[in-house]
Amino acid sequence: MVARGSQFDFFKSKCSSCAGHSHLFILGVILAYYTTACSHVHAFSVSCKSKKILSDYQHCQLQPDGVHDLNCFGKYIDRGSKTCVWRPGNHTSKKTYTLIIQQHSQCKAYKNISTLSESVLVFARQDMTAEVFENSESRNCTKAVFRASPNSILRCGPPDKVSFSRQFGKLSVTVSWQENDQNVIEFYSVRYKAVGSLLWNERPVQSQNAGRCTVKNLNSSLVYSVQIQCVTNEKCSQCPWSQTYTVPSELTTQPVDVSLTDTDFGEKIGKRLLSLNWKFSAVGLYDGFCVTVGKTSGERPCERMNTAQPEIRLILSYSSYHLNISAVNNASTSPALSLTIPQREDVPSIADGKMKITVHSNTSFTVSWKDDLIKTYVCYCVEWRKNGHKTNYKSFYQNEENNRTLSLIGEPLEPYKRYSITLHTRPEKETCNMKYINNSESTYGRTQFYFKEGSPVSAPTNISTYNVTLDSVGLQWLSIQEDDLRGFLLGYIIHYVENDQRGTSTEKNVTVDPEFDTYELGDLKEDTAYQVQISGFTLVGAGVRSTPYVFKTNQQGYFDVNRAGLITIFVVAAAVLIFGSPIIKRAKVILWPSIPNPENSNAMQKIERPCEMELLESISALKVVEWDTNSLEIVEKEAVLTSMLPLFHNSEDEVDSPETTGNWIQRDSEDETEDSLPHDTSDTFSNVEQTNFQSSSIAFSSGYTTMEMFQQVRPQASQAYTAVTPAMESDPEDIHEAVVKSGLAYLRQFSTSPILGSEEMTTIS
Repeated sequence: MVARGSQFDFFKSKCSSCAGHSHLFILGVILAYYTTACSHVHAFSVSCKSKKILSDYQHCQLQPDGVHDLNCFGKYIDRGSKTCVWRPGNHTSKKTYTLIIQQHSQCKAYKNISTLSESVLVFARQDMTAEVFENSESRNCTKAVFRASPNSILRCGPPDKVSFSRQFGKLSVTVSWQENDQNVIEFYSVRYKAVGSLLWNERPVQSQNAGRCTVKNLNSSLVYSVQIQCVTNEKCSQCPWSQTYTVPSELTTQPVDVSLTDTDFGEKIGKRLLSLNWKFSAVGLYDGFCVTVGKTSGERPCERMNTAQPEIRLILSYSSYHLNISAVNNASTSPALSLTIPQREDVPSIADGKMKITVHSNTSFTVSWKDDLIKTYVCYCVEWRKNGHKTNYKSFYQNEENNRTLSLIGEPLEPYKRYSITLHTRPEKETCNMKYINNSESTYGRTQFYFKEGSPVSAPTNISTYNVTLDSVGLQWLSIQEDDLRGFLLGYIIHYVENDQRGTSTEKNVTVDPEFDTYELGDLKEDTAYQVQISGFTLVGAGVRSTPYVFKTNQQGYFDVNRAGLITIFVVAAAVLIFGSPIIKRAKVILWPSIPNPENSNAMQKIERPCEMELLESISALKVVEWDTNSLEIVEKEAVLTSMLPLFHNSEDEVDSPETTGNWIQRDSEDETEDSLPHDTSDTFSNVEQTNFQSSSIAFSSGYTTMEMFQQVRPQASQAYTAVTPAMESDPEDIHEAVVKSGLAYLRQFSTSPILGSEEMTTIS
């Protein structure tokens, strides 16, 4: 190009004196151009016959470790051009090659080749012989030979692009071929094996066409190795196998445990930030996740976003959206987890006066907005829907006024049905259709409207009363269902009248705001029955009334049963808390008496010091008759009793004395002690000589008096017992006189019970 440009300039020059120099300049430029071009070509071809080059390579031999695997091939579209490839030997690191192509009518040599391939030109209808020589100038020259017909070396493939898709145990293979092959390849084959296996499947699977092939009955959890080759035909005589592709296992589970956070997006009103996080059980088998976001209204686009981590952040308007989340790898897509992002309700509505809807017909209405949005936006979108139905949408361009009249092409508006309508603004000015979902629009406002209003067809239900007094009552009820309102509810009307069977009372009514479902009805008569009915009303008028409900006000002195019950429960609880503990303790003593401790029992006698022998002799003098429940022997003798009186007297006088702690009779109580001894015996006790307990030679080994101890001292008292016996045989009258004179009477019995197997002592005074 440089040479041509110079030559053009030269002929247009008017200087004739420079003609000779110009010719020399042109020749120099041409020589420089071709010299530069040839300097980039390391291999060049020469005629074999003219130079007799074949004789220079006669010393080169075929060797296993020399150059090898020479192969030549070409494309059907260009049969004269072929490419020869080979592999190097192992003799030296720096190698040069010479390629010689021989046919019937020609012989060409390509010398100084430093690569492992070379493009050659051959005749299509003549057999060819190709020889490649490695390091021909050295003594270790090696060669490789290839012979074939040019028509038999038409190669097709390998594939240009390959994609895989696995689902339900099937592998779908999609192949695209190079431009020279796509018109001549009709079918291709796929062979596969599990990764780690040495053998391919028994028979390759052939495709349905040149682009797609389906392999069935695969194990979804296995990873496979796959190779592809075209099916040979007259235009593709050679079809080599492609490189090995690794197809990962199939993803069969869907993401789970999605957490969604919906927050305001900074200070931008009408936009929200959605933060989604999820989990996927097949760790390590996925390359990432695909999240598809679209509006529930069906407005396009449905944006597809990829993320490597199980989380995503989206900036969306207050509209409702559908989300699908799937795990992906290069061959499989997991089942999608579908989510619906509900529309956000905290949008300024008609109460703020931001939007107004004027309905013209069932196919036309006008949307008006308060702010001068056209200074910032020219693209808008309106979405409207009735409760429980699909959302409809319409986008429009507006740059003149703050309103737009829309004519509906689809479903017409229905009477007595409430519609919710939302206005969105969009920043794009080139087109009002969304280009993408994420961070594309903001919500301006939302309101509701009716194409045609009516009065409510149902009334409030479940009417009841509370806080009934002498002249007032509280009423409560359940609101009317939205589908039965048929218009915007403006309030409730409470109709009430005295329940007079004569029908002379006048009906009264009260209006209540629609936000309330309770009302306190006052200025009523005492002890009077009333009938009440409630109805709702809209702009058109009042609806049907509820079923009559009858209540009665309280009378003077009326005490609320429920209140009385509560007071009674409170009093009983307080009494239990105050008096419960003593009562429980007393009941326990009566019903469940405790077993006394023998050490603390008044029935036992503790002896800490030796007792007087006279006491033991007096006790042994009492004849103990064998115990029987049906007989009792009483032995009385004045002498015996008289001998015992000093002991009692001494014991009574020395109770608190530390020197006389040998009281072996321990009384149950002071009252019982006083009853056992008459007061008129004090003189007798004072005249009786006291006995010193310490003079006794007998002492008890333990702290308690038992019958065993008494039996030990009984032999010593036998003499006294003998003296007592004759006295017992005297006249009973004498005995009686003795008892009267002494003023004392005692019954003492010592017996060994055959039933209890123990000794007992009983004292009766």
